[in-house]
Amino acid sequence: MHEFIKHDFQSGTSTTGQDNNSRQDSSQQFSQESNPESGQELRILRDLLQLLPAGITVQDERGEFILVNEAAAAQLQLAAGASRPTAPADERHAANLETLRSGCPVVLEETLTCGAVRHVFLTSHRPVQIAGRSLLISASTDISEQKAFEDQLFRSAYYDELTGLPTRRVIEHRVNGLIRDEQQGHFALAFLDVDNFKHINDYYGHVIGDALLVELSKRLGHALRGTDILSRISGDEFLLLLNPINSDREVAEFIHVMQERLKAPFFIDQSEIFASTSIGVSLYPLHGRSYKALRQNADIAMYRVKNNGKGSAAFFDASMEREALARMKIEQSLRLAILEKRFCCAFQPKVDIRTQEVKGIEALVRLRDDEGVIQAPGTFIDLAVELGLIDELTLLVLAEIVKSIDLINDTFGPNATISINVAAKQAANSEFMRTFARALEDTGYARRFMIEVTEDAFITKSHFQDEILPILRNIGVGISIDDFGIGYSSLSALADITADEIKIDRSFITDIHKRPRSQGILRAIESLSEALGMTVIAEGIESYEELTYLQAATKIRFAQGYYFAKPIFLEDLKPATPVASETRASLAARPAQENRQSYSRASGFRR
Repeated sequence: MHEFIKHDFQSGTSTTGQDNNSRQDSSQQFSQESNPESGQELRILRDLLQLLPAGITVQDERGEFILVNEAAAAQLQLAAGASRPTAPADERHAANLETLRSGCPVVLEETLTCGAVRHVFLTSHRPVQIAGRSLLISASTDISEQKAFEDQLFRSAYYDELTGLPTRRVIEHRVNGLIRDEQQGHFALAFLDVDNFKHINDYYGHVIGDALLVELSKRLGHALRGTDILSRISGDEFLLLLNPINSDREVAEFIHVMQERLKAPFFIDQSEIFASTSIGVSLYPLHGRSYKALRQNADIAMYRVKNNGKGSAAFFDASMEREALARMKIEQSLRLAILEKRFCCAFQPKVDIRTQEVKGIEALVRLRDDEGVIQAPGTFIDLAVELGLIDELTLLVLAEIVKSIDLINDTFGPNATISINVAAKQAANSEFMRTFARALEDTGYARRFMIEVTEDAFITKSHFQDEILPILRNIGVGISIDDFGIGYSSLSALADITADEIKIDRSFITDIHKRPRSQGILRAIESLSEALGMTVIAEGIESYEELTYLQAATKIRFAQGYYFAKPIFLEDLKPATPVASETRASLAARPAQENRQSYSRASGFRR
């Protein structure tokens, strides 16, 4: 036990260390003999003080300790060996004396660092008058665990757990503070979105996707000034505050350098990954005088970049706002159309180019706007996927087909397959695909359906091939790879894909008779597909020359396109008419000027 000055509770005097042990003992003996109960109470009181978990000390007018319990002794010893105390010992001593003279209680928080361990103590100092003497009673509690928990809560609220960057709350607070500052000049707010991050996440997995975000945030944060802030506000979205700025040219130059830095590949877990960002920028006060307006306008500018090809930057301008309002109108119209079921189906035949038979039909969804005008899917499908409305839309298409199955059978024949498109995002959603599979089975003729998905659904690390495909196979639903050749596919990827048919994208078919390189690619796809037992469908046939080339130079049997028929709406379908003759003219005899003819049963297709 360390030698501290101890107080004689009976007499109010002080004795120092071992030199005064005899006086202390005699004093205690006298007090016990004169009043045994009082002496026993003092011993109990001293024992209680020693056992208290809080550190208790009493100091006199000179700052000398006259009472220290065991917890306080341990804390003082810790403070003596601490490498980084909040304040030096002499400063703490002077502060305690000042508190004693002022007569006002004080509560202080002190941090002590011993090696890798951080201790935090909450100490309450209270000046008192006892027996005519001024004393400072101090009580100190170890709140290290509480502070660690508070720090954890603070970091989770204000700092991103993955990247360590500030959250949106921090940057919003900082921007609002700059706006309130009347002396504040100009600053820029940039909205950054990682391009194709979903594909990276699906293909490489979420672990590598997260690692990419960490490395990317380091590059984005490189060369930022102390007054700049980079914040991660959601999965693959960042906000960058550049403050102060002198001109938009300065901002443009900095962002250009930042994007050039991102062009170098990221090497993560033996994978070489390329990433880029689309960036929209708003300037204060030119593009807004509130955080909400600046962020929204930067977001609008970023979407302009996304729509124009990604990987670059743009400053906000008024025309973008008009585009955003138009997009919002489309979004509202889309939600209302789904609510009111204002969608309709059109069907385009898949034709045997040698026998003219209709092998199957593809169901194509169309939207009737408020004025009854038919809208092509290019105006709303991507938006439906983005807004999470595509699942409901797909189920509406299935319901429309089931409702009209008799008319479909009468027009195209009861053996024609019916293809329904499923977006890659849907194919990766196990919950939806299981629901969709049950809906297909409930129709009673699941074997007539063909699900068309892009090759992304197979080659990315989703659950489609392993979990969903067996379910569809079990109920007899066929699988078609749509738009093959324009995604991230390769011929070698076909070896790992289990599908019934491949639809070659029309970009390979257009003017195929004039393009030797496309002809070579087409032959390679055809040969490999034949070896794997997959049917090949040529999409987008629009001319007699394209058809003639396929008939003469390939083994491809099936095709679809405007040369055979435009998509046909349900209300335009007519009951079947008897086939007048089995010796109708073949499609190959059709003159080129009859291209893009509308479909009817009299056009020469056989069921």
